[in-house]
Amino acid sequence: MIIKMVSVGIFTGIVTGLTGASGVMVVVPLLSILTDFSVHEAIGTSLIVDVIAPLAISYVYFKHKNIDIKSGIWIAVGSIIGAQLGASFAGGISEVGLGGTFGIFMVIMGILIWKRGLNHESLAKVMKKVAKFETQTQRIVTALILGFLVGIMTGVLGAGGGGMILLILIFVLNFPIHIAIGTSALIMAITACSGAIGYALHGNTKPVEGLILGISAAGSGMFSAKFANKANEQTLGKIIGVIFLLLGIIMTILNFR
Repeated sequence: MIIKMVSVGIFTGIVTGLTGASGVMVVVPLLSILTDFSVHEAIGTSLIVDVIAPLAISYVYFKHKNIDIKSGIWIAVGSIIGAQLGASFAGGISEVGLGGTFGIFMVIMGILIWKRGLNHESLAKVMKKVAKFETQTQRIVTALILGFLVGIMTGVLGAGGGGMILLILIFVLNFPIHIAIGTSALIMAITACSGAIGYALHGNTKPVEGLILGISAAGSGMFSAKFANKANEQTLGKIIGVIFLLLGIIMTILNFR
């Protein structure tokens, strides 16, 4: 079992380092396919991974003074509340329903990444036109609401929402890119921690396995991130899109068979 956990963790770190996506995109389908974890346990355990790996990343950014949690606290507050609510919803969803929903989510994400690549340039252009705020109060309220929605997604699907948090920091709170990346990693860890606690209260986490997965993912993620910065973005998007698509199809079939 330990070898399986380390292997899944290393692969998760590689994909996370390449894409910046939440580790849930790999952990949940692989744990569901390779182990006897229930879908609820796989999601709860993936949230532990989304605490450990982002904390390792955010520490590096903190050392370079590229974290501003004081300004991003409103997203964190909203996400903590939303994650608890989402975890409560997930507890009432059947294994087949939750697993099937996650599998379909993976398929959709795989198709989108395969078609559009890993960059958010087109989305960024749209958000710059839409996200116009006249007062600081409007920014704070928007950040709270968006953080809350990210939290719900985290609680239900186990996704840390790092990409969404990054976009909120850049286009709602006007963070510089490096500070946005470091701060989003820290907020994702906080959000995932709230979701993990919610799942733990329902008995749906495997703490030891989560630690093994998280530490393995943190280590391999640092190496794959270096490769991602040199790789062709379009090719990388095709590869990751196919990986997510295949994992989603397998997970959907296993849950509806």
